[in-house]
Amino acid sequence: MNFLDFTNKHVLVTGGSSGIGNGIARAFRDASAQVTITGTRAASTYETDIREMEFLQADLGDDTAVQQVADQVGPIDILINNAGMVAYKRKEFQTETFRRVIDVNLTSMMTLSELLRPRLAEATGAIINIASLTSFFASSGNPAYGASKAAIVQLTKSLAVAWASDGIRVNAIAPGWIATNMTEVSQKRETINNEILRRTPAGRWGQPEDVAGVALFLASPLASYVTGETISVDGGFSCSI
Repeated sequence: MNFLDFTNKHVLVTGGSSGIGNGIARAFRDASAQVTITGTRAASTYETDIREMEFLQADLGDDTAVQQVADQVGPIDILINNAGMVAYKRKEFQTETFRRVIDVNLTSMMTLSELLRPRLAEATGAIINIASLTSFFASSGNPAYGASKAAIVQLTKSLAVAWASDGIRVNAIAPGWIATNMTEVSQKRETINNEILRRTPAGRWGQPEDVAGVALFLASPLASYVTGETISVDGGFSCSI
C-alpha cells in the first residue's frame, strides 16, 4: 500500500502560490491530490509552478476574503495553513502593522480552520499549520511575526485537543532557514548567510521540498496517531549552538 498516495483527496494550501506553500502544494499535486491554493496576486503574476491547481486570489488578512475562500473551496480533506507575511525595517513595532501581521499569520488560520471544521470532520481530515523557528526563538526585529508564530504552536495544541473527537488531527511544522523570496535578504547578506550555514549542522539552506515531505507524512495514514505536535524542519539549527 502506498500511504503517500492522495488520490481523491482535496487539499487546500493557503499561500500556495510561492515559497514553502508552493513546495507543499506541488508535492500534494504530484501525489495525485486535487490541490487548491491561495495567493494575494493574480495567478499570472507568479513565476512558481501552479499548474493543475485551482487558484483563489485572496488577502487572508481580511475576514471577508477568508469567508469567500471557505465558501469556494468545497469538500476538503486536508488544510495547510501556510499563508503568512513579515514586515521589515522595524515596521512591526507600529501598532497598525503589528495587527496586520497577526491577522494574516494567526487570525486567518483560526478563522479558516473553524469555517472548514465541519467538512474536515466529515472527511476525518487533517490540519497542518506552518510555524517557524521564531516560534521558539526571539525575533528582535519582527515582534509581530515572532508572536504569531509562537502562538501557532499553542493554537495547534489547543485545536488538536478540541477537535480530536471530530476525528481531525492538527499538527504544525516549524521550518528553519528555507530558501524562498521571503528569506532572500538574508541569503544575500554574506555575514548573515555565513552565520546561518555555520550554525546549521546540515550545512545548507533548506528547500521548500524539505518541508513538503514532512507535510505529506503528517497528512497521511502514517501519522494517524500524531496530533498536537510541532515538527522542526531546520537541518539541526535549533539543537546547535
